Amino acid sequence: MTQEIIISGFGGQGVLSMGKILAYSALMEGKEVSWMPAYGPEQRGGTANVTVIVSDERISSPIVSTFDTAVILNQPSLDRFESTVKPGGTLIYDGYGISQPPRRTDITVYRIDAMDAAAELGNAKGFNMIVLGALLKVHPLVRIDNVLQALRKTLPERHHHLLPANEEALRKGMSIIEQQ
Repeated sequence: MTQEIIISGFGGQGVLSMGKILAYSALMEGKEVSWMPAYGPEQRGGTANVTVIVSDERISSPIVSTFDTAVILNQPSLDRFESTVKPGGTLIYDGYGISQPPRRTDITVYRIDAMDAAAELGNAKGFNMIVLGALLKVHPLVRIDNVLQALRKTLPERHHHLLPANEEALRKGMSIIEQQ
């Protein structure tokens, strides 16, 4: 099993963190992993994306031009990456940042209203964990307990009080994702 994933949105949406947590969780499960971030000079508000490859076998190259799954958090990212999803692949998008929804019919498309869910939970910073939960519902690449352990290891200790809110956000994302 190999899953090549692109996660893309604006800086500040937690795109790189989401990829890092997914990669770290997969490493904890003994999987082969590649994590390759890309972002513009602006840290917040500029475009950001991360390629994550999770595999049971050695990864020959971290550079890929087509993806099994695209997680899209804004319209510029959809415009750029919709065509790079392999036929039969998966596209997950947050409805808040998209004015022209995906048009392809040869892929499976899921919508998650993560921004709305984050507001409902009163946890704007949990947006990326909601999206990660949605991805893991569609493609259970790693176990949730390992995601929580990865969060514990990657978050500074002063933020460990946020772990329960992050778990709630993960589970919320798993419950609200909808196939289009």
